Amino acid sequence: MLVANWMTRDVLTLTSDRSMMKASKMMKDKGISCLPIVDEDGKLVGIVSDRDIKDASPSKATTLDMHELYYLLSEVKIKDIMTRKVITIREDETVEKAATLMLENHFGSLPVVDEDGRVAGIMTDTDVFKVLVEISGVYEGGTQVCLELSTETGSLAPVLAFLKEHKARIMNIMTHNVPENEGVKNVYIRIRDMEKPELKRLKADMEQQFKVVYWTVDPVHRVV
Repeated sequence: MLVANWMTRDVLTLTSDRSMMKASKMMKDKGISCLPIVDEDGKLVGIVSDRDIKDASPSKATTLDMHELYYLLSEVKIKDIMTRKVITIREDETVEKAATLMLENHFGSLPVVDEDGRVAGIMTDTDVFKVLVEISGVYEGGTQVCLELSTETGSLAPVLAFLKEHKARIMNIMTHNVPENEGVKNVYIRIRDMEKPELKRLKADMEQQFKVVYWTVDPVHRVV
């Protein structure tokens, strides 16, 4: 899954000569937590987050009056508070890599840049959630079964043949990586809704032939 297919392309940016107040207002109005900072050519030169703004703002215990506070905030420039060494990702890299970088560095978003360093978009934690939801098929409901299978080559083939025999329509198959020395792993298979008698028979037969960890049914999610 490439970043290019899932990133947010309509990304808001500012130049480093703008005020901290402008950045704060823009983030608050748009409900975002950070802004990529670019030069006049659109190349990334830094990033400013709501945490940066909070750290640079006067304490609530300040003795400044409103006019003094307004003047102070308008005088602080983004270039004075932004992070200059920015971790980025490219469009042709994977969503998985983006998620790893965000998780390891405790980021809520990651700027996407082209080969010239220009901002092409942004990958947010919301975008990553969308990937999980879309590829899982959970919006369309269905039944998920978790099986414990051998890590040996071909262990999934009997399961697929079994599901085909029972006319189960597969929506999604997922698993997780395990060390090479582990002999088993969990595989998660989502199938489309079936008539209750057919599903009951499928469950009974599957539990006789395979090691079932759990079954769970998700209702169809209707967007209001």
